[in-house]
Amino acid sequence: MPKSQIQVDHLVKTYQIPVRGAGLRAALRSFVRRTYDTVEAVCDISFSIEPGEIVGFIGPNGAGKTTTLKMLAGLLHPTSGEVRVAGFTPWERHADFLRAISMVLGNKSQLLWDIPPLDTYRVLGEIYHLSPTTYQQQLDELVDLLDMRELLTKPVRNLSLGERMKCELVAGLLHQPKVIFLDEPTLGLDISMQSRLRRFVLDYNRRHGATVILTSHYMADVVALCPRVILIHHGRLLYDGGLNDLAARLAPFKLIRVGLNADRVGQEVALPIGVEVLQREDDHLELRAARSDAPAIMAQLLNTLPITDLAVEDPPIEAVIDQIYQEGAV
Repeated sequence: MPKSQIQVDHLVKTYQIPVRGAGLRAALRSFVRRTYDTVEAVCDISFSIEPGEIVGFIGPNGAGKTTTLKMLAGLLHPTSGEVRVAGFTPWERHADFLRAISMVLGNKSQLLWDIPPLDTYRVLGEIYHLSPTTYQQQLDELVDLLDMRELLTKPVRNLSLGERMKCELVAGLLHQPKVIFLDEPTLGLDISMQSRLRRFVLDYNRRHGATVILTSHYMADVVALCPRVILIHHGRLLYDGGLNDLAARLAPFKLIRVGLNADRVGQEVALPIGVEVLQREDDHLELRAARSDAPAIMAQLLNTLPITDLAVEDPPIEAVIDQIYQEGAV
C-alpha cells in the first residue's frame, strides 16, 4: 500500500476563552481575577488520506473544519496529537513542506487588487524558486485548463467573482503542490462557473495525482468531486467512508416518480404492497419504497398502470446530511 499522504492521529485543539458577567463590577473584577471556559474545537480525531485521493471534509458551521485544516496546513499548533502531511510535521513549517501544499480559500484572495494576475504569478514563481521554463510550462497548462488567457493582463479589481476564482486557483497551483486544501472554492459562483471549476479540479487531480481535501457547504461540490467524505460535528469525527454508503445507511429507500396517462387512469390506482405515497396528482405519483423492494415494485407498476414516465432515484444527499447535523450522530 502507498504511504499515506496525510496522517492524523488523535488530534485535539482546545481554546481558553475569557468569560465575565455583565456590568461594571464584573468588568473590574475581571482585571483582578480572570476566569476562562475551555472550548474543544477539535476532539480526538484520527484519519488517513492516500496520495491522489479527493476527500470531502464536511460538517455544520462551528464543527471544527477550518481549525483542522489550519493545523494540517501548519497555521495552528494542536493541543495534542500528531499530524504528518507529505512526510512533514506541518507546524514546523519547513520550506519543503510549504512548497508541497497549497490552500485556496473561496472567501479570501492572495491576488493584489490593483495589478494584473500575471504580475502576482511572476512574484510567486520567484518565491517558489521556479525556473523560467518550469514557470512558463505550469502557467500555460493551468491557463489552458481554465480557459482564462484573456484575464492575465486585466487588473484584479476589474474581474468578476468567477474570473477571480480562476486566477486564485492558478496562484495556488502554480508550484504544483502535492496536497491541496480547497475551502469553499465555489462560494458565490453561478451554476455554470461552479461546474467548470469542478471539472478543472478533477482534470488537475488526474494529471498530477494531487491529494485534495475539499470543504464546502454546497453538497453538489462534494457529490461531483468526492467519493469519500469525512464528517465532523462539534469537533468529533462522526463518519469516514463512501458518500454513497452513507446515503444508503441513513436513507434505506428509493424515490419512485411515476408519470401516468391521464386519459386511461381511473380514480383509484392500485399500488403494490410496501409503497408509501408521498405525493399524488391526476397524472403524477411520487412514491417511496425500500431499496431492496424497488426493482420488483417498478416491474409491477409497469405491468399494472398506464405509465408514460418512470424514474427512480436516491433521496437528496442534502436531506441525509441535514439528518446527521440535526441528530449529531450517524
